[in-house]
Amino acid sequence: MQRLAGGVFAMGSERFYPEEAPVRQVRVDPFWIDEAPVTNRDFARFVAATGYRTLAETAPDPADYPGMPPELAQPGSLLFQPTAGPVDLEDFTQWWSFAFGADWRRPLGAGSSIEDKPDHPVVHVAYEDAQAYADWAGKSLPTEAEWEFAARGGLEGAEFAWGDELAPGGAMLANYWQGAFPHENSLLDGWARTSPIGTYPPNGYGLFDMVGNVWEWTVDWWSEPRAEAKSSGACCVPHNPRGGSERESIDPCTPHVPIGRKVLKGGSHLCAPNYCQRYRPAARHAQPIDSSTSHIGFRCVIREKDQQ
Repeated sequence: MQRLAGGVFAMGSERFYPEEAPVRQVRVDPFWIDEAPVTNRDFARFVAATGYRTLAETAPDPADYPGMPPELAQPGSLLFQPTAGPVDLEDFTQWWSFAFGADWRRPLGAGSSIEDKPDHPVVHVAYEDAQAYADWAGKSLPTEAEWEFAARGGLEGAEFAWGDELAPGGAMLANYWQGAFPHENSLLDGWARTSPIGTYPPNGYGLFDMVGNVWEWTVDWWSEPRAEAKSSGACCVPHNPRGGSERESIDPCTPHVPIGRKVLKGGSHLCAPNYCQRYRPAARHAQPIDSSTSHIGFRCVIREKDQQ
């Protein structure tokens, strides 16, 4: 883990997606953060010690999902598959499907394995799985503000974790999609899916994969950013801000399925210039807590105030 001294920083962005705005000054306390996302090796150690079963390894209860056909009540997770050609980018079902048998041990579904991927980020972990690991490790999941402070690596207002240019001099500094998503990936970065920790340089705080590779869970419920009306002065900057309530986080498009959503940060190997430019510290995404996918992982923190 790396110790971060905390402090005041400009959170958010007004140059990309509306849910990132407004830019606001916030303060976070000192904390320690994992240098990298939790890996398959790390998660395997946790499972061996506790016998834990992830949500993807457990058949869903149809009673929790009105209208679910009983034959679909099988263990599995959401799996990305590239399309054969251009498709409507408004229809994510063209490239996402629920794969029976997909879980953290079998990231591409039945017959796949992580045997050759011990240093890749663990995927197919729902929020409760990440929280269970954090509890076992004596750590916590980061708040959105802590995560973004860490991702910026000390660069005030920079678009990316290393500066304002995505690929300076043509250098690939993170695992993201090069080409026309979701059918054409030129693989300039060398990876179609997850990549091993340490493939790309760390940011200014010595942290790996703070953008790209996998999205990462935070502890905050999804809400629109709020710029608090404060008087001037550092003492009046919002301190350790948090998200909204679970109730407020429920997707208004599916009120009949009242599943809360947490904030994901960092983007993943599926973020592309033509589709999802969320390989940036300010980027954020709402994810239902009962969902796991082939591109979501997590890392943990320890807050110094919690140790006092």
